[in-house]
Amino acid sequence: MASFRKRGSKWQYRISYIDQITNKRIEVSKGGFDTKTEAKKAALEHEAKLESGQEVVSKDELLSEYLLNWLKDYKEGNVRKNTYILHERNVNKHIIPYFKKIKLKQITPLHYQKFINSLADSGYSKRTVGIIHETMFNALQTAVKPLKKIADNPCEGVTIPRKTEKKKGELEYIDSDNIAEFLMNARRDNYLYYIFFKTLIFTGMRKGEAAALQRKDIDLKEGYIDINKTLDFQAKDDEELFGDPKTFDSKRKIRINESLRKELIKHMDWLNDNRLVFNDVYRHDLDLIFCREDGSILPKSTLFNAFNRICKKSNIEKLPIHALRHTHAVLSLEQGDDMKVIQERLGHKSIQITSDIYSHVSKKLQEKSMDNLEKFAQGLTE
Repeated sequence: MASFRKRGSKWQYRISYIDQITNKRIEVSKGGFDTKTEAKKAALEHEAKLESGQEVVSKDELLSEYLLNWLKDYKEGNVRKNTYILHERNVNKHIIPYFKKIKLKQITPLHYQKFINSLADSGYSKRTVGIIHETMFNALQTAVKPLKKIADNPCEGVTIPRKTEKKKGELEYIDSDNIAEFLMNARRDNYLYYIFFKTLIFTGMRKGEAAALQRKDIDLKEGYIDINKTLDFQAKDDEELFGDPKTFDSKRKIRINESLRKELIKHMDWLNDNRLVFNDVYRHDLDLIFCREDGSILPKSTLFNAFNRICKKSNIEKLPIHALRHTHAVLSLEQGDDMKVIQERLGHKSIQITSDIYSHVSKKLQEKSMDNLEKFAQGLTE
C-alpha cells in the first residue's frame, strides 16, 4: 500500500515492496504533485508496474554490468558479426567510459542527453553519434521490454546535435581499430577498390602517385615501389596523363610489407588475365597497375564514390581519399616507426613537416607514452 504526505504545497507518495532480485525491502517515493488525488493516481500506476514485474531491477545493478550481459545474451550469435562488433565497440569505447559506475535505474533523459552532447562536442559526426545512440537505445529498450527492468527508456526523445565544424587544418584519418572493417567492406564492394585503397593505407602514397604506377615501377621480387610520377585525372589526352610528382622530394623508392607484396603478386595475375580477355582493346600502352579491367585509368569520380560508399558501410564519417595517406602515417607512428623513416616514405621535404603534422594526432600513441612513463615511475619505487 502507498502512503501519502504533503511537503510544503506539494504532495508525495511512498511505496514499499520486495525487490525480486535481492529479496530485500525497497522503498520508492515521488513528489511534486499539486493534489493528493494526482499523487494517488500516480501511485496506483506505479504499483501496477510493480505488480506486473516492470520494475524488478535491483538498485545495485550497474549499467555496465547490464550492457555486457545484454551483449552476451541478446546480440552475440543473434546478429551479424559486424553488427555485434559495432555494438561491442560502442559499449566499451563510448558508453561505459562515460557513465562509469552509474546504476541502470539512475539513467535519466537529461543525463543521457548530456552524454549525446559530449559525443558531438568531441568531434564525432552526427551519423557516428546516431550509431552509438542506436546501441544504447536498443539495449535499454530491451531493459524495458521484454526484461521489464525499467519502466521507460531514457533514450527516447533525445536530440542528436550536428557536429561542430572541424578546425581548419585538422587531420583526418581512419582509426587503426577501423582499418580491418574498412578493408573487409572494400573487398566486398569491389576487388579493384580494395587493392587500391589497401595499397594507399600501407604505403602512404598519394592517390595520383598510386594511379600512375606502371609495371616497370614495381619490383615485387625485392619488395619496393619506385614513385616517380603522378597521374592527372583531369588530363584531356594521353600526352598530359602523366606528370611530375608534387615536389622534388616526392620522387622516392619505398619498401612494401610482405602481405601487401604477396597481394600485389596476385594482382599482377589478375592484370595478366584481363590482358588476355580484352586482347586488342586492352590499354597495353598505359601498362597501369591500378586500372579498369580494360587497362584504362580509374576515374577520380569513381574512386571518390567508391570510397564514400565503403566508409559509410564501415560507419566511418565522410573523409577525403587523402585521409588514407594520413592513416598510413598515424599507423606507422603507433607501430613505433621512426619519424625520419615516415618522412622518407611520404616524400616530405623535411622531417619538420612530418613532425608538425603527425606528432600529436594519435591518441593511442599518447596513451602508450603515458603507459611507458607510468611503468618507469613505478619501477623507481619498487
